Formats: sequence, C-alpha cells, structure tokens
Amino acid sequence: MSFGIYIIGFLILIGGLIYGAVILHIAAHWIAVGAIVLFGLAILKGVQATRGKDPSH
Repeated sequence: MSFGIYIIGFLILIGGLIYGAVILHIAAHWIAVGAIVLFGLAILKGVQATRGKDPSH
C-alpha cells in the first residue's frame, strides 16, 4: 500500500512540473522526455523505499 501512495505522490509532483513546463513554453517533446525519466525514477525510488530488507543468513 505504501508503494501506491508513494507513486501517487510522485505523479502529483510530475503533473505540477509538467504544468510549470507548459507555462514556460517548453517544447512538448522535452516535457515528454522529462516526464518519462521522472516516472522511471519514481518507480526505482518507490521500490527502494518500500521493499523489505532481505534476511541475512
């Protein structure tokens, strides 16, 4: 459940950054590239933050 909350929060952040980029008249293809990179980063950080520690043997 915490992974879902993490991703939702990151999607809100990405949406705000996209809105700001549109206001600044940044080209749409650069906005798309930035959004894809940030979404990939969100998945990596979300998994890293929410996964359980591996038991040591």
